[in-house]
Amino acid sequence: MNNKIITVTSPLLPPLEEFIPYLQQIWDSKWITNNGQFHKQLETALCKYLGVEYISVFTNGTLPLITALQALRITGEVITTPYSFVATTHAIWWNGMKPVFVDIDPKTGNLDPDKIEAAITPKTTAIMPVHVYGNPCDTERIQSIANKYGLKVIYDAAHAFGVEVNGESILKAGDMSTLSFHATKTYNTIEGGALICHDEETKKRIDYLKNFGFAGETEVVAPGINSKMDEIRAAYGLLNLKHVDEAIVERKKVAIKYREVLRAVEGITFFEDVRDVRYNYSYFPIFIDAKKYGMTRDELYFKMKDNNILGRRYFYPLISTFSTYRGLESSMLENLPIATQMAESVICLPMHHDLADGDIARIVNTIIK
Repeated sequence: MNNKIITVTSPLLPPLEEFIPYLQQIWDSKWITNNGQFHKQLETALCKYLGVEYISVFTNGTLPLITALQALRITGEVITTPYSFVATTHAIWWNGMKPVFVDIDPKTGNLDPDKIEAAITPKTTAIMPVHVYGNPCDTERIQSIANKYGLKVIYDAAHAFGVEVNGESILKAGDMSTLSFHATKTYNTIEGGALICHDEETKKRIDYLKNFGFAGETEVVAPGINSKMDEIRAAYGLLNLKHVDEAIVERKKVAIKYREVLRAVEGITFFEDVRDVRYNYSYFPIFIDAKKYGMTRDELYFKMKDNNILGRRYFYPLISTFSTYRGLESSMLENLPIATQMAESVICLPMHHDLADGDIARIVNTIIK
């Protein structure tokens, strides 16, 4: 019996023989960081691939969140979701602001527009939604609320590389969007990230902030930090961009196979694709109704683990339950019933481009038996 470990994700690795010539160029140039040729080429290539005008690449996916708040001079309170990876809220906290948690929409896992206005106070200056699992937020309604109250909107699009709605990149929504290029993502630069904006002057300010605030050789215009991407990861990212579409096709096949089998299993639900949305199939979360399924989420999670199938309870626990945030008024459980329910019922199944049919069969058989 095949009992190899099936991991929840696996990085998209470009062929090594294709990467070596890039490394040779870096070795020959001896320019390994500080806005080198591959850094510039990657930003240009990403703009073209993603359908955006301005992008700044970073050394990870958290620093763009921190920098976006700085670049837009956000202060006071920021409305956000408790159902995300901790980096979303940590970025707000690191900037000395107060996160205000709002419940989510069970149809998408995203911030519920119906709950936003009640959370706005005179101190609110921004909304930071997350395109959870790559599911697009209701960007039109969120923007309408932001316009009404004069708020900025920063989208955490860490899961949403290449996602489009009606042929338009969701990265065009709001004032800024951030991406993560971590090894676990659909597209990766090993570690990395990016910040998308909509005008040249803002792009310049972002680039100053990610390079200690330098606007020239001797001029520092802001208290920036060092978050530049090096040439090796930029070259790796350029090469991976050539392979990501094929990887997304393979991920979609996995999602289809999961749905074909699990649709008939009582007590298990999942998100369906929505028409006119181009997905990247970054995750495949399922939600367990213990009464109907006959087993709790944790019982299934550990059953899978005992069979060397590594799912992930993503996102559990809620950010609002962590020690830093649990004392906030908006963290009260009665304020977040949907997020709490989803966090306590979710398992993300293994999802990546290299998942074999035999692996998928093992996973679904463990779930249905």
